[in-house]
This record gives sequence, structure tokens and C-alpha cells, in this order.
Amino acid sequence: MPATIVGSMPRPRSFSTLLQLLSFTTSTYAPALQRDELLIVLQEPGSHIEESASGYGNMQARLPKDWPEDTKYLRAPSYSKKLIRDKLNTLLISKASLASTEQIMATRGPYANVKIIRISSASHPAQGQYGLYATEHLPPDSFILPYLGFVHDQTESDETSDYDLSLDRDLGIGVDASKMGNEARFINDYRGISTGPNAEFRDVMVDVGFGIVEKRMGVFVLSAGKSRKRAKGIGRNEEILVTYGKGFWTERKSMTA
Repeated sequence: MPATIVGSMPRPRSFSTLLQLLSFTTSTYAPALQRDELLIVLQEPGSHIEESASGYGNMQARLPKDWPEDTKYLRAPSYSKKLIRDKLNTLLISKASLASTEQIMATRGPYANVKIIRISSASHPAQGQYGLYATEHLPPDSFILPYLGFVHDQTESDETSDYDLSLDRDLGIGVDASKMGNEARFINDYRGISTGPNAEFRDVMVDVGFGIVEKRMGVFVLSAGKSRKRAKGIGRNEEILVTYGKGFWTERKSMTA
């Protein structure tokens, strides 16, 4: 299945960086130069192109309801400074290289189509914890939200984290939402809750401007399927559930044994 492009406006960290980027737009070598500048911005402490706009501090105060105080809310990935440039280059590609049929959508957190709810049901395996629920009907195959967190390589993997997903398996790049992330970190595994998942993780490409797109992990409603059993999608107030795979739970059990 092709990746989905999710649109967002470019917001370089500083005015000088913006001028540098704009100065390349008439150059024959603009794509390569722009990418290098973007990589520099991405690795600046606590920064990201999407989060560095003027007035971002005011936006940070607007958090989803029931967001935990000890977890940083992200509107874009937080990149490790230990990620080498070659690996970062795999996450930033030319928009022109993608097929023209790729779907383009806008995204910006907090996300109005979902809500975080503390689970009180005694029959729910996550009783006393949280789940993520739809606030509106979500059709099959529709994009729900990105899965954001700390983007790192294998040298910084936390083996105790239940929030670490693979972003690029070949290069060992993952995204960990244990200490920072967005609403997607509250999505539960379907086991013990439902007969199966109603959502899944897929690659998405986010437009960060200047002809560059950024690879991320996204959460999508499952397709309707050939039998159309999932044609209703996810209903309003229904919990969003995925499968982390049997391997995930086998590994977790072995670690706690």
C-alpha cells in the first residue's frame, strides 16, 4: 500500500534559517541544499520545523484533555542528536519523487477526531489506565493521526518501553512515545478487548515544505476488506484498537519473567 502524504506548513526554527532556505529556491541544486539545511534544523535541541513557528509556546499550553503532566506533548517528531545524517536522509525525501496519486491531508495536534479516556470498566485489561476513542465516525482506510515520539536508532532503544515502534526496520530507526508523544500513545492492543483490531499502523509522508517530505508512522482505520466485514469503520465513542503482534507480547512476558 503506498504511503500517504500529510500536509503541514514549513516552520524553520529561526528567521536566518528561513532566509537560507529561501535563498536556495532559484538554485539548480536546491533540493540537496535544502535537505542539508533541514537536517541541521531537525537536530537542534528541542526543535522541529513544524514546531518552531512564532507563537508556538502559546500552542504548547493547549493540550488534549487528560494528558499526563509527566509526558511531553508533541506536534512533530523529536529527533535524537545521535542519529547520523545518513539515517536522517532516509526519513527526508524529495516530494517530486513520490507518485502524483499519493493522497494529501492536513494534520495538526491536538486531534479533534479522538479523545483520551480513563478506563473504569473492570472487564477491560487496561482498567485504571487510558484508551483512545473516536469522537466521530471514522471511515475505512481513513487517516486518524500520526504516531509521534522520540526518533532514535538501536543504540538508544529502551527495552522496557511499551511505546517503541519501528519506523525503518532496515536501519534500526524507531519512534518511542514513552516519555513524549501525542494521543496515539494511548492506543491499546485489541487482545482481551475485542475480537480483532479496527486500526493499523502505516507509513505516512508529511510535507515539511520546500519540496521535502518526512517519513512518519501513522494510524489508519482498517480497510473494509474483501468481505466488507469492516465496512462500518470505527464508530463514534468506539475505542481505537491495533495489534502489536504476538511477538511483542511474547517478548514482554520473557522480560518480566
